[in-house]
Order: sequence, then structure tokens, then C-alpha cells
Amino acid sequence: MAKFHYSMQSILDIKLKMEEQAKQEFSAAKAALDKEQARLDHLIRRREEYERKAESLLTGSLKLQEIEENRNAVLSMDGFIADQRLNVEAAERGLEQAREQLTEVMRERKTHENLKEKAFEQFLEDEKHREGKEVDELTSYVYGQRINEKASVM
Repeated sequence: MAKFHYSMQSILDIKLKMEEQAKQEFSAAKAALDKEQARLDHLIRRREEYERKAESLLTGSLKLQEIEENRNAVLSMDGFIADQRLNVEAAERGLEQAREQLTEVMRERKTHENLKEKAFEQFLEDEKHREGKEVDELTSYVYGQRINEKASVM
């Protein structure tokens, strides 16, 4: 039996490498999103701490300077949180782009694998047909030899 050789194997290999690279890019985008989300969570917790401190400052003796500093800190945290939300949204967009790229590369790889599979099926069919033809030729030859032997014996 002849050996199967897929003529576009180099393209399939490139598609596999591209898929691996897209998976790595997706993983990096996911890590970036997780990092930005963690920063946002940290900022939100800090803001909540400032709010709790503000409540404690309003009970007991009032220290206007500390209250003002705390209020400014809360306002600053609001700005930081708003900026960080934009960073999270940008990271989400990056993740979505990486996901779309990965999906496209996987689709292309799958297409080439299907083409390879069909080429292999065609190869098997051609081999089966070739082997059948060889068997027919061999059978015809053997039959012809027997007839020649019978003719020469008589």
C-alpha cells in the first residue's frame, strides 16, 4: 500500500501554530483582564474603608480637617474607580478580540483538517480501486495461464 501524503500539510502545520499563538494571546488577554479586575476590586474595597472611616469620624468629636481629608479621599477614589472601570472595559474588549481571533483560527484549522480527512478518504478509495484492478489483472493472468497449460497438455 502506498503512503498517504497530504499536499497541504505545511499549511495545516502553519494553522496549528497560528492556533497555538492565538490561544496564548487569549490567555494573556484573560490574565490582563483578571489583573485589571483585581485592581478595580482593590480600589472599591479602599473606597468602602474610607466610607466606614467617614462614618466613624462623624460620631463623637468632630475633627473638620480629618473629615475634609476623608471626603477628598473618597472623591479621589471615585475618580480612580472610574478610570479603572475604563481599564477593565478596555481589557474586556481585548479579550473579546482575542476570543474572536482564536475562533477564526480554530475554524480555519478545522477546515484544513476536514480537507485532509477528505483527501485521505479519497486516497483510500483510490488505493482500493488500484488494488482491485491488480487483483483483476492477476486473476486474468492466472486464468490465462491455466488455459494455456490445458491447451499444451492436450
